[in-house]
Amino acid sequence: MIAGSSDQFIPVFQSFSDPDGRFANLNLGGPTDTTKNPFFLDLGTNGRRCVTCHQASDAWSVTPPHIQFRFDSTLGTDPIFRPVDGANCPTADVSTLGEQREAYSLLLTRGLIRIGVAVPATADYQVVSVYNRYGCNATDVISMYRRPLPTTNLPFLSAVMFDGRESSPATGTTKIIYNNYPNSLLADLAHQSVDATVIHAQGDGTRPTPEEQQQIVDFETKVFTAQTRDRHAGDLDEDGAKGGPTPLSTQPFFISVNSSVHFLLPVFEQPGGLVTPGDGQFTPSIFNLYDNWAHINDRDYEKHDDYERRNSARRSIVRGEQIFNTLQIPITGVAGINDDVAAGGLVAGGIPSLQGNCATCHDTPNIGNHSFPTPLDIGTGNPSPSNPSVNLGGLDVSYLPEITVCRKGATSGLPTSDCKTTTDLGQALIDGKFDHVGKIKGPILRGLAGRAPYFHNGSAATLMDAVNFYDTRFNLHLSQQDKEDLVAFLKTL
Repeated sequence: MIAGSSDQFIPVFQSFSDPDGRFANLNLGGPTDTTKNPFFLDLGTNGRRCVTCHQASDAWSVTPPHIQFRFDSTLGTDPIFRPVDGANCPTADVSTLGEQREAYSLLLTRGLIRIGVAVPATADYQVVSVYNRYGCNATDVISMYRRPLPTTNLPFLSAVMFDGRESSPATGTTKIIYNNYPNSLLADLAHQSVDATVIHAQGDGTRPTPEEQQQIVDFETKVFTAQTRDRHAGDLDEDGAKGGPTPLSTQPFFISVNSSVHFLLPVFEQPGGLVTPGDGQFTPSIFNLYDNWAHINDRDYEKHDDYERRNSARRSIVRGEQIFNTLQIPITGVAGINDDVAAGGLVAGGIPSLQGNCATCHDTPNIGNHSFPTPLDIGTGNPSPSNPSVNLGGLDVSYLPEITVCRKGATSGLPTSDCKTTTDLGQALIDGKFDHVGKIKGPILRGLAGRAPYFHNGSAATLMDAVNFYDTRFNLHLSQQDKEDLVAFLKTL
C-alpha cells in the first residue's frame, strides 16, 4: 500500500496480489514521484490525501481488509478515519478505540464513505422521513454511503462520480458529450480534485492550485488497471488472450461508442457507432479478451494435472465471456429505460419490458461502463417490498438508511401520495427531480477483482453476490455453472 509506506515512486508497471490472482497498474506518466505529485500530498487540514482513499494496492480504491489493517496498525489514527465522512455520522463517539470501531463500522466492513448532499432548493419532491440508525437523520442534508470510485481507467469515463455531480450544473461542471470530450472530462476531474480536497480533506479551497489540479489529472488519466493473472487460469495474456492493462490502455473509445440506446433510438446518445462515430453499428459482444481461448484443447499439451486444471479454468472464463456477450435479459422496472421519456426513459409512455442484454447498460467495448452519461436505477439501493432489509436483488441493505421522498403537487407544493423509499437518492439529489431518485451510473468493470465489495453501496461482498443480484432482479434463472462461469470471467477483467 502507498499510505504509510516508504515507496517514493509509482513505477510504470506495478503488480499486486488480490484474492483471485494478480492485477497490475500501468502508469504511462511514470515513474511518478509521490513526494512531489499533489495526488499524494497533504492539501487539506486533516491529514488526508487523494491516495488515502485511492490506493494502488486496491486497484485505486480502498478495500475493507486493507482498511482494517490500517485501523489496527495505527490504532485508528490513519487519516482515513476522520469523523467528517469516514464515520457513519460525524457526531459519532470516537473517544475510545472500541467506540471508534463502531463509529467507522461501515468503512471497516464495506469500504463506505459518507456523502452528505443538500436537497436542491428547487426539488420537485420533499424528503418526508429518514431513518438512519447512525444518527444522521436530517431531511435537508442527506447522508448516503458509497464506495470510493477507482482513480484509474479514467479516459473511458462518461460521467464523474456515481451520481454524476461533477459533470453537472450542480457543481458548475459540464456534462460529458461527444462534442466536448475530452476537454469536459479533464475539466470535470480537475474540479473534482478541488471538491474532494475541500470536503474529504477539509481544505480551505485554495488547494489544489490550478497547476496542482493539472498534475493530479495528468497522473490520474495515465493510469490503467486490469487483472493480469488468474490463480486457476494463469497469465491472462497467454495464448492470444488480451488481459491486463497494456491492451486496455490502447482500447479505442469515444463518447457514445457502441451505444445500445443510439442503435435503438438514433435521436439519443449521438453520434453512436462502433468503429467510427456515426457508422450505425452496434454489437452486444462487449468483450473479446479471451476469444482465442475458445479453441483450447488439452491434447495440445502433455497430459498433466496442472495443464488440465488450467485449461478447465480458461474454458470457464471463455464461457463466462460468451454469457456476458449473449445473455438475453428482460429489462423491467429500470428507471432510465422502462419509464416514460418525460421521466428520463426512452419513449413516450415507457417500455414495460425491453428485451436487452448485458450490453444494454455495459456497452463500452472491453471496458463495460455505459459510453454515454445515462444514469439508471436497477434496484441496488431499493428495499424489496416484501423484505425491506434486502434490495431488489436480494442483497443485504439493512445497514443503510431508509429515505422516503414524495413528489410535490404541481400547484400546492405539498407532498403527494406518490412516494418512493430508497437507501440513496442518486441523481435526484443533484438535479432535484423526483423521477431521478435512485439513478446512478454504472462504473467501469476493469480491475474488479482488486476492489471488492461491489455496487455503489458495497451490498455485493463478492462477484458471485453481484451475479446473484442480477439473476434475482431480472429472473434470469441462471444455472449454477452459468454463475460460476460468469464469475470466473469477471474476475479476469
